[in-house]
Amino acid sequence: MALENDPKEQPLISHLVELRDRILRCLLVVLVIFLCLFPFANNIYTFVASPLLNVLPEGAEMIATQVTSPFFAPFKLAFFSAVFISVPFLLHQIWAFIAPGLYKNEIKIAFPILVSSIILFYLGILFSYFVVLGFIFGFFTSAAPEGVAIMTDITEYLNFVLLMFFAFGLTFEIPIATVLLIISGATTPEKLTAKRPYIVIGCFVVGMLLTPADPFSQSMLAIPMWMLFEAGVIAGRILYKKDEEDESEVKEDSEEVKP
Repeated sequence: MALENDPKEQPLISHLVELRDRILRCLLVVLVIFLCLFPFANNIYTFVASPLLNVLPEGAEMIATQVTSPFFAPFKLAFFSAVFISVPFLLHQIWAFIAPGLYKNEIKIAFPILVSSIILFYLGILFSYFVVLGFIFGFFTSAAPEGVAIMTDITEYLNFVLLMFFAFGLTFEIPIATVLLIISGATTPEKLTAKRPYIVIGCFVVGMLLTPADPFSQSMLAIPMWMLFEAGVIAGRILYKKDEEDESEVKEDSEEVKP
């Protein structure tokens, strides 16, 4: 009875109920998409494996070293594909949960950033699939010693590709993170520009940690990270100047109001 009559407890209970409902909706959407994709799991795997299959030497093929791999590898890929496809809905549910607690000026900034982050995440995956994977596989298959048969395990290949997708998806969020740091006042474009040498080194360190231990994968991740950082600084500089102009206009208006 105390919970029913306590006005302080009611908002908390309602927020928890809303959070539970939104989590259930997210799980339901992922499950429905997964069930729709699962009958085509083998076709999806063939599509994802095409960057490697297109550069394999004649007669070479992928193999399954475990008894369960032919089933669980496509199963795992169908699940992650469902999650990737559900990202806009998942982020929309997060947005719908936190938006009522934001101010109007915060909503004005947060919504474009949310949309941009979704677009950049998918662009990172597309860049990885259409540009990076073909380059990496083409190099390594051509560099194999004579007499060595290239037979890639389907599970190991899937783990590698998912890691690359995730790494590049996050990498393409760098402009968003840079802009957020600038507009929040945590730093300025000039300070970030002054720290460029350290950021470049950090990009290569992160590329080394998130990609397989080879300089080509590392460079293919680190260089786009650097370029995206520069794009974020440019966008942040534009917004930073705009904020300064708005502040100056507010000060001028306030001075005119004073007697």
